[in-house]
Amino acid sequence: MARDTGGGPLRRLERKSTTETLWLYVIAALLLEGPTYAYNVRKLISKHFGFKPSTMTLYTVIYRLEREGFLKRRDNLYEVTEKGLDALEEGVELLEDKVQKLRRALAKARSQGSQ
Repeated sequence: MARDTGGGPLRRLERKSTTETLWLYVIAALLLEGPTYAYNVRKLISKHFGFKPSTMTLYTVIYRLEREGFLKRRDNLYEVTEKGLDALEEGVELLEDKVQKLRRALAKARSQGSQ
């Protein structure tokens, strides 16, 4: 249930959980759709995750992921390596852990408020 709580903190959360963690979405988009050209990744992220990263930021992230071995390029098509798959799995686990802790805090606050 989404509520408007003033915008500022939620806008910052949206930016930090999308643009500032763009590598997660690049890898996930490639896993969902298979190998593709760098210019197509922006469309895939929009389609699957509902936001459009800036082109310059996206290319920077893609090139860095390739340089660090998380992606590989064959005939100008990018695909995820085993290292990239492992990194995405670890990233998702980290996020799930943080969300679980936040949910516990929220549940505690809600239960104390109803007493």
